[in-house]
Amino acid sequence: MSPTIPTPPPEPQDSTDGYVGLPAALAEQRARERGWTTVRALPPGAIITMEYRAGRLNFEVRDGRVTRAWKG
Repeated sequence: MSPTIPTPPPEPQDSTDGYVGLPAALAEQRARERGWTTVRALPPGAIITMEYRAGRLNFEVRDGRVTRAWKG
């Protein structure tokens, strides 16, 4: 019998473009209210792992504002 691979929960149906330009704290609050389980704020050029994680929203933050947002 082969092992069962768990099915990740569905992600919020949310456009990442709507976070760009927001203050980082407001963007994080909004993302959590919309159902994102993990919200990660990163400085520009941060070295990160590239594995995809369902339910995670990433923000690139410069001078306290979101300059880029992406899922995973």
